[in-house]
Amino acid sequence: MPAIAIVLVGTAPLAFSQDGRHTAFETNHAFDAGSRIALDTVTPVQVDNLAVLGKVWGFLKYHHPLITAGGRQWDYELLRVMPRMLAAPDRAAGDAVLREWIAGLGTLAGCDPCAVPAQGELHLRPALQWLDDASLLGAGLRADLRHIYLRRPASASQFYLRLHEQVGNPVFEHEIAYENIALPDAGFQLLALLRFWNIIEYWSPYRATAGENWDEVLRQSLPRIALARDRASYQLEMMAVIARLNDSHTNLWSSLHVRPPVGQCRLPVKLRFIGNSAVVVGYREAEAEAATRLQVGDVIASIDGVPVAQLVAAWRPYYAASNEAARLRDMAGKLTTGACGATRLQVRREQGDVEMTAQRVPAVRQAGRQAVQDTHDREGEAFQRLGDDVAYLKLSSLKRADVAAHMAAAAGSRGLIIDIRNYPREFVVFALGSYLVDRPTEFARFTKGDLGNPGAFHWTNAMALYPQALRYAGKVMLLVDEVSQSQAEYTAMALRVAPRAKVIGSTTAGADGNISPFALPGGLSTLISGIGVFYPDRRPTQRVGIIPDIEVRPTLAGIRAGRDEVLEAAIAEIRRQ
Repeated sequence: MPAIAIVLVGTAPLAFSQDGRHTAFETNHAFDAGSRIALDTVTPVQVDNLAVLGKVWGFLKYHHPLITAGGRQWDYELLRVMPRMLAAPDRAAGDAVLREWIAGLGTLAGCDPCAVPAQGELHLRPALQWLDDASLLGAGLRADLRHIYLRRPASASQFYLRLHEQVGNPVFEHEIAYENIALPDAGFQLLALLRFWNIIEYWSPYRATAGENWDEVLRQSLPRIALARDRASYQLEMMAVIARLNDSHTNLWSSLHVRPPVGQCRLPVKLRFIGNSAVVVGYREAEAEAATRLQVGDVIASIDGVPVAQLVAAWRPYYAASNEAARLRDMAGKLTTGACGATRLQVRREQGDVEMTAQRVPAVRQAGRQAVQDTHDREGEAFQRLGDDVAYLKLSSLKRADVAAHMAAAAGSRGLIIDIRNYPREFVVFALGSYLVDRPTEFARFTKGDLGNPGAFHWTNAMALYPQALRYAGKVMLLVDEVSQSQAEYTAMALRVAPRAKVIGSTTAGADGNISPFALPGGLSTLISGIGVFYPDRRPTQRVGIIPDIEVRPTLAGIRAGRDEVLEAAIAEIRRQ
């Protein structure tokens, strides 16, 4: 899996329809200066109508031939019809507005051939049962939408996305960022929600594992997004929506500065949750121990008088993560953020509780991709000998070009420890894995979307490792924990198929699959996991993570003693008869 590249997607480049003509993006400027939609309240009827509008708008975006060819500025068509839907006094009136709107798209030309439902073995089928839901849509609107569905062309092209030629994850090409729109703007804020919601509905391979009723997420989020009163509130509300997908890949990456706690400074220490305790495990600056008086093994119990458990509970809705281990990992990275200057701490030490004051200092801003949190691997070179019988290789600094030399150096050892408690520097799955298997061995299977049947996901052929003549004959210990995410998890999946391999550590972050970035109005950016990653027997990895063969978690006592208990367990397993 490639590295997580966080891209702030700007205004789309000049776009052309399939016949080579300019699209409506160049000719429709009706809302360039704003939607002119302002709301003080949102009534239950308006929520009902907006929810149906959002579902119908997304359905047409990916199914109506005029829209899939780029024939309308579909964002602006949403803003054009939205005031009428907001003014509709009931659902029947809302249906009438939508039917008139759809009729304005013109008569559908015949399709020869027309698309057919997705064939073959599917992981997910399109969630289109609502098209026949009489409690949601009137008979006329149901007929209109069914007519469009049955007459979508078999050409299976989409204006708003394509599938990556090699991997198959969606590439969202024409989702405009509208970075110059003045916020608050209820219309564009709702556009952001509906764009995100429908991309998940039709193009997320993990929509079924979110653990949420996605329709209810839409309904509950509509008033909160519409009524957000400033830019920061809008970003926070979108964060809360995104977090409900429960995917560590999917966050409002452009806006992490508004995620609580906020501030320009933090304590120059490294924290990690051991169980439910926030523990100091290291320092970010050489002088930090003396400057803060915090010691490795200190448990931060409260910050400025507020218990850490209370802070975690308050911030939880804004932290997108596949599982609790990844969520606490991300919270640990921001826990001490706040205003520059002194902060009051209550600290639990082995000798007893201590109240103290420490100074927050300016945090170093990280450019480029959003790295997962501090690695937990061993300091030093990528390859090390831990005694005559144990070789060690860490992926955070391993170069693919050096794999052959390192594996030659490991030859003859009883065991090789491959430390993946990090994010791999380079993609080494096949370069390294070929040394560990003695026959072609499958390790993963993907699912990918279907342009002709949005919402369907097909199984692909399994990925496999192939042996080379020089094979490592010793035991292989793979070290993982909550910082092992995405490419790290994929690498662990691959290498654990080695005949003498075991995974040691704790459950990983549970987010795998090539990423697909896209923009949201206001110059915001997010992404989704674009393909599904499963074991060859189709067992899931999303939210589950890589389950260790031997579970070993760091303990508070071990941290205070300066031990790496996971690494110690791997060495012991290698030396065990």
